[in-house]
Amino acid sequence: MKYKTCISIGENSPKKIKNKLKDSLKKSDYVEVRLDFLKAKEIPDTLEIIKTDLKKIVCTLRPKNEGGKFTGSEKERIAILKLIAEYNPFLLDVEFNTLNKNKELSKYLKSTKTKLLVSWHDFQKTPKTTELRNKIKKMSKFSNNVKIVSTAKSVDDATRMLELYDKKGKNNLISFAMGDAGKISRILCLYLGSPYTYVSLGKAVAPGQFSVDEVNKIINLKSSK
Repeated sequence: MKYKTCISIGENSPKKIKNKLKDSLKKSDYVEVRLDFLKAKEIPDTLEIIKTDLKKIVCTLRPKNEGGKFTGSEKERIAILKLIAEYNPFLLDVEFNTLNKNKELSKYLKSTKTKLLVSWHDFQKTPKTTELRNKIKKMSKFSNNVKIVSTAKSVDDATRMLELYDKKGKNNLISFAMGDAGKISRILCLYLGSPYTYVSLGKAVAPGQFSVDEVNKIINLKSSK
């Protein structure tokens, strides 16, 4: 079985994204392009620049209240999400809270048959298992591609996120914990069924993220004879 990686790119200009995307696709199966690092007016041009590689790209437009950098209005962000959907990327990452609040957006994305990655992050803690399982159940109503991420303060927290793979059902589940205590879960999630793990090309884009070279070394380890 091939374990896959997804390099997260967070750059503040279309040109930088283009250059980093080229380098990233040489080393990784997929690339997450964090469009929220750009000015809103630069996003349409960026989509045109990267459109030939979109079948390998996860597009993310994360608002500030969800740990992202998009500073425009929510109305503007929704309009851009719809624009991204028209380009039909490998996955469009949209927050569970956004879909829950905006039924019209959810309906639109369903009508365009956009491959949706429903995501939820807790930047403070790792909730109890019951709460996490209930969250996944609600998230999977929007898509069977589900990303649920917490912040680990202990190894137990990270383990709790990994235990979610036991009952993932038909979901393509991505579950791990951020932070130093959760770092190992970014590797172990691959062995438990995650379609890929998020990595960086160089500097980490998220807390506890490994570089693509580090992960490739680990997953390609072979026992010495």
